Amino acid sequence: MKAYRLLTAPDDSAFCHKVTKALNEGWELCGSPQYAFNASEGAMYCAQAVTKEVEGEYTPDVKLGTI
Repeated sequence: MKAYRLLTAPDDSAFCHKVTKALNEGWELCGSPQYAFNASEGAMYCAQAVTKEVEGEYTPDVKLGTI
C-alpha cells in the first residue's frame, strides 16, 4: 500500500528535523512544501506531504507515524 502523511510545524529548524527524520525512515517527498501564516500566534507554519510504499493493506487502524 502507499501510505501518506502531512507533516506540519512552525517554520523553524524543528520542522526541518521532522522532515529529515521521515526521509531517513524511507518516506519520500510528495509535492512542494506549503506555508501559511497563523495570525493568532503571529508565526509562519510549514507543511510537507510525504508518501511511503509499505507492505499490507490499508485499514483506518494503521498508525502512519510508526510505519
